[in-house]
Amino acid sequence: MTIDPVRLNHAVLFVADAERSVRFYTEVFGMTVVAREPRADAAFLRLPRSGNHHDLGLFGLGPDAPPRRRGGIGLYHLAWQVDTVEELSAARQDLVAAGAYTGESSHGATKSLYGTDPDGHEFEIMWMLPRADWGRYEHEAPVEALDLPAELARWSGVRTAGVLVQDPDRTGAGRA
Repeated sequence: MTIDPVRLNHAVLFVADAERSVRFYTEVFGMTVVAREPRADAAFLRLPRSGNHHDLGLFGLGPDAPPRRRGGIGLYHLAWQVDTVEELSAARQDLVAAGAYTGESSHGATKSLYGTDPDGHEFEIMWMLPRADWGRYEHEAPVEALDLPAELARWSGVRTAGVLVQDPDRTGAGRA
């Protein structure tokens, strides 16, 4: 017997200051707070185009919590997928403006930007090539330099997230 999930629904992070992290994720990712649990100093946030109840949970531990140790056992990073390479390019500008940008790379089938939140949690903003164009990258995941202008020239207008979400706060029409 195996468990047969369809996708990862949400992630939960321990943070030093829940309100500071809420500000970061609402300002940089456009998330909205959908629920709070004051007894646990917790907030639950949803991405603007998500069909999930929440995509991220934040549990505040307080200023005396030990800092996250890079390279230690535990979560390495979260990867947030965007629908178009244009959105990836815009995300780069937003990460730089927020002081959260740490790098970028091409992994063949995915094009990625990297950043950190106020507690040092790493995250990836990634765009995935259409599956039919993965080619040799079907079974490879290289770490190469990202040439974002070239990717924009080649893939402009191509949508790959493939999620139909009805969002009454945007258009109410959904998207593919």
